[in-house]
Amino acid sequence: MRLLFFAGSAREGSHNKKLARLGQMIAEANGIEAVFADLCDYHMPIYHGDLEDAEGVPERAQAFKALLGEYDGVMIVTPEYNSGIPALLKNTLDWVSRVRTEPNVFQTRVFAVSGTSPGYYGAMRALLQLRQVLTVGLGATVIPQQMALPGAMKAFAEDGSLVDETRQKMFADVVEALAVAARKFGA
Repeated sequence: MRLLFFAGSAREGSHNKKLARLGQMIAEANGIEAVFADLCDYHMPIYHGDLEDAEGVPERAQAFKALLGEYDGVMIVTPEYNSGIPALLKNTLDWVSRVRTEPNVFQTRVFAVSGTSPGYYGAMRALLQLRQVLTVGLGATVIPQQMALPGAMKAFAEDGSLVDETRQKMFADVVEALAVAARKFGA
């Protein structure tokens, strides 16, 4: 079984990238093969139907869909921009959904969502929107467990773990739930 972790942020010092990498570290510490992917390596133009008609689906969208297809479970970690998911993440999901090769990665993998923000809600509103896009828009199976981590600026220790041990355990539980669901989903 293999898990993929990525964040819907391009910023180098992104707290959401830190959280996604922490998920990868937790999975690996539990003997699960896990990879972190950076959306900066998958640059795509803003989705536009006329562009798709003229040039087809961008190569990087095809490559990202292929990457998703290599893993049994996927955790998407998102920041919250104006109470929603960032354009980078939505654009990535939109383009990948336009790759018309089998299998449909959204319907043949299990997903988890989590996120962090400096504010009190910890990306909770973005998680609601992301869950809706994945389940309703793309037909994905998304596990109910998630982490909405507030206070991102002070949440991480030097080693990449969470300062608050209770939150560290909660996030580890989300990673474990994704692994369990991915194992059952693929069986």
